[in-house]
Amino acid sequence: MSKTEPDAADTYDVIVLGAGAGGMAAAVVAANEGLDTLLLEKTEYVGGTTAVSGGMVWVPNNAKMAGAGLPDALEEAQKYLDATAGAENGDTDSAELRRVFLDAAPDAIDYLDRNSQVQLVPLTFYPDYYPDLPGATQGGRVLEPMAFDARELGESFKMLRPPLPEFTLLGGMMVARPDIVHFRRIFKSPLSVLRVARLVAAYAWQRTRLHRGANLVLGNALAGRLLKSLLLLGVEIRRNTVTRRLLEEDGRITGVEIETPGGVQRIKARRGVVLAAGGFSHDAALRGLLLPSEAGMHSAAAPGNTGDGVNLALSAGGEVPNDNASNAFWAPVSHFTRADGSAGVYPHTVTDRGKPGMMAVNGDGRRFTNESNSYHEFVKAMFRSHNQSPAIPAHLICDHQSLWQYGLGAVKPMCLRLAPYLDSGYLIQAQNLDQLAQRIGVPGRHLKETIATYNADAERGEDSAFGRGGNAYHKYVGDPGHQPNPCMRPMATTPFYAVALYPGDLGTAAGARTGGNGEVLNQNGDAIPGLYACGNDMNSVMGGSYPGPGITLGPALVFGYLAAMHLAKGG
Repeated sequence: MSKTEPDAADTYDVIVLGAGAGGMAAAVVAANEGLDTLLLEKTEYVGGTTAVSGGMVWVPNNAKMAGAGLPDALEEAQKYLDATAGAENGDTDSAELRRVFLDAAPDAIDYLDRNSQVQLVPLTFYPDYYPDLPGATQGGRVLEPMAFDARELGESFKMLRPPLPEFTLLGGMMVARPDIVHFRRIFKSPLSVLRVARLVAAYAWQRTRLHRGANLVLGNALAGRLLKSLLLLGVEIRRNTVTRRLLEEDGRITGVEIETPGGVQRIKARRGVVLAAGGFSHDAALRGLLLPSEAGMHSAAAPGNTGDGVNLALSAGGEVPNDNASNAFWAPVSHFTRADGSAGVYPHTVTDRGKPGMMAVNGDGRRFTNESNSYHEFVKAMFRSHNQSPAIPAHLICDHQSLWQYGLGAVKPMCLRLAPYLDSGYLIQAQNLDQLAQRIGVPGRHLKETIATYNADAERGEDSAFGRGGNAYHKYVGDPGHQPNPCMRPMATTPFYAVALYPGDLGTAAGARTGGNGEVLNQNGDAIPGLYACGNDMNSVMGGSYPGPGITLGPALVFGYLAAMHLAKGG
């Protein structure tokens, strides 16, 4: 029997839709400020895309970077955003929200540091994506979550979305960034052998008791820390819950209507509702309306990100701006089928493209961009090239040495069993360049000319075509142990390999237009009482630009904090 009217047990101060970083942060802050808070999650897991991400949080002028000897200034950060996000679009709304973000971000991070389990540390060398522009820094603005022992979650560990299998080892072992070096050097360094042995032994012991490794890093650590905070605060979390519509009384959003196994249920919110359902990466209708047709449906975002929050905002009278530089945060992806039959999407962010001995070519067999640029810029270059010569798909190619040392997409470094990838067609292998050209469908003469030029440039250490390896960010994604150019090495050791790359997204940038406290605005620019948005349900404060690592998670945490504080003060 359907339940149509809420009773006292179905009334909360705040209802948050979506358990990614933004939603969990909003719920943590609201509960910590004394509000009775309910968190609704559509899927069986909490963590959203955050849990499968790198977990980087971009926060300029934060106290932690100053403590690490890397002082920043709000004016420098503003200068950098003006040169990146501001240069790509002139919308005043995003410009105002960027200023709000810069002003509030240090306080938001300090609040979480003092009042939750979220602990972030600055990376002293992780450059902004356009390091030669005014106001850029080479480190400190990027914070990463401290490793988290998931055993602190108890049985709730099973609620946390697992990382992508392709980013784990031995069936569930996460590896921190500094330890990747030790795995790569395991045959070269006694110190690395000892470090890897300790990590594997600890993981083996954990697996005797747990469904996966308990040492969480990157985005899984951030999501785990937020979940631990929610548990300590006693926040009610309901998973597998679909929100069908918003409740409204006299122009104010007063709750939600959800679908449960027992029927339809209405839940009231005394203060308001926060939309944080992750954007529309997997919603065909909104993608068709807001993204280029060439993008298709390729996304590395969590599967529950199907536009629920954005559509609810639109149904309440909100709007999605039409002046973003881009409506998605792009990354090239390759797709494949896992051994268990599930579909895999691998985001080529920093693990392979920028490494020595790697090269991307379009359908004409020629390079079309700097492979060491940010993943967002790489996909923009795919779109541009595709207007002249087919670049969707493009192919990322390498030689045997680079495949062994760095891996290629879902193929991990030092992989001893290539047969599954070759048999499925995901990995293309060729004994010579003519065969490689034939198998990826490009002119052989062009491919050989392209590789000859690349190899000559690699010998000199200078990329004559695109300047690869020429700035601090390129050097970061390259291999610092390789000289003279950390991003280039001649492709010479056979066999050669390739994977097909497609435009994909890590999340969507277009979302509900909001005010400075996350209030959803109607088409007249007025706040819709009781309705807020953060994360990818909120239109990107960067206007669809991608200035640096963590520019989605940074604003998600900050505007989740701002929305909750505004609700705590009465909304």
